[in-house]
Amino acid sequence: MTPPKPAETQTATLAEIAREAGVSAPTVSKVLNGRADVAPATRTRVEELLRAYGYRRRRAEASRSPLIDLVFHELESAWAMEVIRGVENVARDAGLSVVLSESAGRLTPGRTWADQVAARRPHGVVLVLSGLDESQRALLLSRSIPFVVMDPAGDPGPDVPSIGATNWQGGLAATRHLVELGHRRIGAISGPSRMMCSRARVDGYRAALETAGLPVDQRLVKAGDFHHDAGYRLGLELLRMPDRPTAVFTGNDLQALGLYEAARELGLRVPEDVSVVGFDDLPVARWVGPPLTTVRQPLTEMAEAAARLVLEMGRAAEATTATRVELATSLVVRSSTAPPATG
Repeated sequence: MTPPKPAETQTATLAEIAREAGVSAPTVSKVLNGRADVAPATRTRVEELLRAYGYRRRRAEASRSPLIDLVFHELESAWAMEVIRGVENVARDAGLSVVLSESAGRLTPGRTWADQVAARRPHGVVLVLSGLDESQRALLLSRSIPFVVMDPAGDPGPDVPSIGATNWQGGLAATRHLVELGHRRIGAISGPSRMMCSRARVDGYRAALETAGLPVDQRLVKAGDFHHDAGYRLGLELLRMPDRPTAVFTGNDLQALGLYEAARELGLRVPEDVSVVGFDDLPVARWVGPPLTTVRQPLTEMAEAAARLVLEMGRAAEATTATRVELATSLVVRSSTAPPATG
């Protein structure tokens, strides 16, 4: 009796797969080799048949381009520069280059992005505040291109490796610091509610107030977008209230700087009239006047960890178990916080 074929052995020829898919054999070959000049619907149909018949591409280092793909949902701030620095540090040590992409604010890259990545054959992909849809994931997996999500916007799922930070703990520490200074009316300007990191920071803020026996006044919680303009606009709303907060925790440093501008416009001083705490600890937090009290998120280290993980996954002989890593945040106290003014 002939022994059964191993699972990884192909059970149909490319010509048979082409016939079943209703395409030519060269088209199947293009899909198999990651060529971009195939219609998405055709590619999906052929990919499903390749997987069904057990076609698996070998993890051959020599077949890969010396690249790491780094994908941002937005690429326009000092926050992004810290992430780029971390990925570049690891890529440089590995003799690789970094390719930057932006998904124009969308939480998944555009339709043609995965085809372009498949054609480039990088060593791996690091997605920042982004994710992949099912067809994009299937295409990268079929090409043995590993991917890691850094600071995922939503729940990446149990089978997606990701690197994050202790956002809830950071929000707790920031708000607890203000409570310990004597503040009882503390506002918050969050990031987008659709982002997991933003929700976690506000949950930490609420937990600190509740632990201290203070009410959570929903009028003092404003949903921003992690940009300077939101900090300014929402800061004006908070600081114009008749019973304005004496302190504000902002979801990131850029919104804190917007709040600084709102306070100046209203003739209020930081920290004498309003204390401010940010999140991220970007370099500008040390340079602004007064220097900003903030929660340090180890962005460069997070990016380095994501890049190292994606390279380790690429070197592994077999698929590895999905990894979820959270790096610790820490409160950095500077001059933007002080006890509330009396009277």
